[in-house]
Amino acid sequence: MRVTAQSKFIGLGVAGNFAGHLEQAGEAADFVAVKVDDKVAPKALFPFYVPNHPGQLGVFPLSGEAILLPEAAVSGDEKVQIEPEVALWCELEYAGEQVVAIHPRAFGAYNDCSIRRPNAKKISEKKNWGEQSKGLAPKLLPLTHFAPGCELDDYRIACYLERDGELHPYGVDSAAVDYSYFHRQLLDWAIDRFNHQQDEGPAEHIQGLLAQAGRPAHALISIGATRYTPFGETHFLMPGDTACVLVYPASRYGEADIREAIGSRTFGPDVSALLQAVRVR
Repeated sequence: MRVTAQSKFIGLGVAGNFAGHLEQAGEAADFVAVKVDDKVAPKALFPFYVPNHPGQLGVFPLSGEAILLPEAAVSGDEKVQIEPEVALWCELEYAGEQVVAIHPRAFGAYNDCSIRRPNAKKISEKKNWGEQSKGLAPKLLPLTHFAPGCELDDYRIACYLERDGELHPYGVDSAAVDYSYFHRQLLDWAIDRFNHQQDEGPAEHIQGLLAQAGRPAHALISIGATRYTPFGETHFLMPGDTACVLVYPASRYGEADIREAIGSRTFGPDVSALLQAVRVR
């Protein structure tokens, strides 16, 4: 399936769902005042696309082909990094204003491409700077359920940066089951955030954004970025790069297979591949 600007959905991300990522991204300090009952719990849901929103969040940011850098990144004044993740295409179930159930129906590779802005007041200020500022694989894979034993349990997340003909590991190749919150625990947490998260600190009032979007029937939820390799932590996107995020079944492919597939631009039917040419806006 493909997600387009005509799809009726809200786009949300999970912050802090993979151990060590916030520290590497320089964002851990943003969440010092955020209270959580469980120290490994994600910190917040954040919006990256809200249909009908009058500001930047109302611009459709997803692309399966390119990342358009903001002008400040081209000049070096801002730094942009790939954030490799799994995204879930979900059906939302409402009772009045409340979200009462989330039903994941498909999954795929996602690039929560982000500007490093240490002084940003909201997470969303780093996330959507216009068209083609985010990445979603053209092909999402079906998910029959989201509980132990589901299709996603066999999958891993790989991330590379292709620069000047060389392929550099950018994100630590990681198992999807290594997310801090996963399966029902993640869905229950997200339902709580949908209904109770307030406009506090770096977080935003999600229920209000849902109302603004007309309480859409679907949500695209990116469930957290993996940790960076030393190369990924210290290198930022430049025009001419290709950002590569792949979600692949570990029972069928190894890292060498994934590197070869990127080089040949040939991917199996069970791989969700996102390759984005980095360009100047």
